[in-house]
Amino acid sequence: MPAFLLFNRETLIGLSWRCFCSDSPNHSILSPDPQLLLLFHLFSDPHRLFSLQFMLILRSRAPHLSSLFTDFLGFGSLLRSGSVSSSISALCEDLVGFQCNRITKSAKTGFFSVDIGTMFKQILNRLPRKSSKFDSADSAGSISGNNIVPSSDGIQHTNSGNSASGRSNSVKRMSSAVFPASVVAGIEPLLSFKDVSNTEKQNLFVSKLNLCCVVLDFNDPNNNALEKDLKRQTLIELVEFVGSGSARLTEPAIDAMSKMAAVNLFRVFPPNYQSNSTGGETEDDEPMFDPAWSHLQVVYDLLLRFITSSSLDAKVAKKYIDHSFILKLLDLFDSEDPRERDCLKTILHRIYGKFMVHRPFIRKAVSNIFYRFAFETERHNGIAELLEIFGSVISGFALPLKEEHKMFLWRALIPLHKTKSVGVYLQQLSFCVAQFIEKEPKLASTVIKGLLKYWPVTSSQKEVMFLGELEEVLEGTNMMEFQKIMVPLFRRIACCLNSSHFQVSERAFFLWNNDHIVSLIVHNRQVILPLIYPALERNTRNHWNQAVLNLTLNTRRMLSDIDNEIVLACQGKFDEEENKLRVAEEKRRVTWERLEIAASFQPVNGNTAVLVSPAAISITC
Repeated sequence: MPAFLLFNRETLIGLSWRCFCSDSPNHSILSPDPQLLLLFHLFSDPHRLFSLQFMLILRSRAPHLSSLFTDFLGFGSLLRSGSVSSSISALCEDLVGFQCNRITKSAKTGFFSVDIGTMFKQILNRLPRKSSKFDSADSAGSISGNNIVPSSDGIQHTNSGNSASGRSNSVKRMSSAVFPASVVAGIEPLLSFKDVSNTEKQNLFVSKLNLCCVVLDFNDPNNNALEKDLKRQTLIELVEFVGSGSARLTEPAIDAMSKMAAVNLFRVFPPNYQSNSTGGETEDDEPMFDPAWSHLQVVYDLLLRFITSSSLDAKVAKKYIDHSFILKLLDLFDSEDPRERDCLKTILHRIYGKFMVHRPFIRKAVSNIFYRFAFETERHNGIAELLEIFGSVISGFALPLKEEHKMFLWRALIPLHKTKSVGVYLQQLSFCVAQFIEKEPKLASTVIKGLLKYWPVTSSQKEVMFLGELEEVLEGTNMMEFQKIMVPLFRRIACCLNSSHFQVSERAFFLWNNDHIVSLIVHNRQVILPLIYPALERNTRNHWNQAVLNLTLNTRRMLSDIDNEIVLACQGKFDEEENKLRVAEEKRRVTWERLEIAASFQPVNGNTAVLVSPAAISITC
């Protein structure tokens, strides 16, 4: 147990006050040993004004201890966490009440009366600055750079003097109760870029980035409010500096920027409880907003300006914006906050455009996300944003398309149609598919085969969406590719025409409103009309919805106008098949009646099977 903890309260109060109020401080007491360091912990709480006065006075009175002040204020959490005994906490309260309100000016001590509120603001605006390593002059009590000097109004001010020469002689470090000094490197980070020379702006830029590596908890808005505000102001200043174009992004600056972005942005998301049943964010879900967004937005803005800066050398930056950085950036697309995903979309697109060496890796990494989503989890919040990025990427593919790009279409994009939440990203997915067909029309038949493979069977809503995408694909399909898939395609369309869900049936009939599709049907009417005419006839006889009945009659009339002979031939063939079906049905009925009569004359034993008249079963698409 440290020796000074054995003193009673009054003795320790007097001892502590004598340490910094005496003309010749007791250096044996103020020696940098662990016992005294623990005493410093008692005064290190940044929420206690007395700790600020203690730091300021003792620093000016005992400059040889300045090296301790770079770290001891970061240990204030010791007192706040409750790891210090209640008796010691009470001792600190007595010290605060002992001489906290004012420090009276006297000839002996040379201190000046300081108003507590004014002094608190003054310390935040101009924190004392000391060198991290002191030379022999510092050990004798001399302080280079900025000095704390008394003014006529009784408030301590910072006198910069010849600040440029002072900063060139020694490297400044910050002793702040707001951020630990162990993360700060380079020049004093609280200086403004306007207050330093052009030669030192780069060091100040790195120092401010290191300062912003401190992570704060935003779940409680009242916790560390002062630190949050100071960090936000620093980030805004960095954004303005990078956006001004005057920033020269050297390798240390790139390294510091990548580390700052990684510390603030890369994190693990909590379980996505909204997607337990739907497999992703749906249109009906309320978006989840990150409480730290006001802070994250500035970091994303800074990262975007950094990536798009003309002074950023991609050959140097690729060592820091590497594969690991990109993978962690892609993991952030699973954020539930749509604002964050929108920022990530822009940043990833800029990275893809600037770092050509990373393009194959980005495509492969995004493909893996699609594979995992489509075939394993069906849970991801950022599929729409990733597809939106690839919509513009696909438009930039060179012709002829590489085999890698075609495989991306078949293995990654087409299977995305099979998920339950396809409606969330169908618009972006359709755009990507249309871009492939526009680049290489031969892929239209491949896309239609994929749509038929994953065509929904039990979801009428998805069927309507598939019919809409099918119309877009057919608009870009030429005659040769259309003839490759028209038979299975119109068999599926005939089933949709006969759907008992009126919206599916209506959407299928709307295909005839597209002139390009009608022209394809007209040129191949000998094959297509026999496939869809039976569906039209069944609708006129059996469908329950009047709107579908009207569309059926209009379509049959249009087909008659196109080629009446084929329509009549189809009508005759349909009537003939209907007669055959009726004959076959009658034959089955008679057969079952004979079997029932024969079975009625047989004795029924315990293991004898009993014939039951089967219910009429109609087989539909």
